[in-house]
Amino acid sequence: QVQLVESGGGLVQPGGSLRLSCAASGFTFSFRYYAITWYRQAPGKERELVATITNDGSTNYVDSVKGRFTISRDNAKNTVYLQMNSLKPEDTAVYYCRAYYIRVYWGQGTQVTVSS
Repeated sequence: QVQLVESGGGLVQPGGSLRLSCAASGFTFSFRYYAITWYRQAPGKERELVATITNDGSTNYVDSVKGRFTISRDNAKNTVYLQMNSLKPEDTAVYYCRAYYIRVYWGQGTQVTVSS
């Protein structure tokens, strides 16, 4: 059974940092083949792509997080990370990870709240 489990969310003050993790298990193919994308969805808004890391390690970010967020992967641990620095209230959302290789899989999400 394929599982993607996000963790690391929480409440943080503006300017603070969090590191999200997306741990994968049960994939038919090796985790290294999968492109992993972090999405987020704020209340009343559409889900938006935040950052992607491909199977060869290439990365891409939405403009609003460039220079603040870093996506990385550890294939030995079947895990992708999203390091989030200089957090702003507008980063508040539920963050989801998505895996794609032939098929698409989604995690259940982790809440990030940026507030003083």
